[in-house]
Amino acid sequence: METGKSPEKIANFQKRTFDYALRIVRLVEALPKSETSTILGKQLLRSGTSVGANSRAARRSRSRAEFISKLGIVEEEADESIFWIELLTAAGKIPAKKVESLLKETDEILAITVSSIKTTRLKK
Repeated sequence: METGKSPEKIANFQKRTFDYALRIVRLVEALPKSETSTILGKQLLRSGTSVGANSRAARRSRSRAEFISKLGIVEEEADESIFWIELLTAAGKIPAKKVESLLKETDEILAITVSSIKTTRLKK
């Protein structure tokens, strides 16, 4: 699916979402060993890695509707990842300072995704 973005911007976004997923994996692996951390960590692992997987799938979309749908999943999963990170922080499982830059990156990925959805919807 042609997005109208330069190949460099698309490649940059793909790298960012891959790196983001890798950061999520490392964060989950560093969580304290407890039942709560395991359960919440699995939720974060699913949503955080889904961001990268679905952004990649969006790039391979066969139609504008499929592209928007896949990016919608990226939006939902990024927002859900924020929830799990905030919950882990509030529960005292990870220090807020440790995930500050990760939350910032999630917000940026979310903003880019929402902007791409809006732009694609406006194109005829």
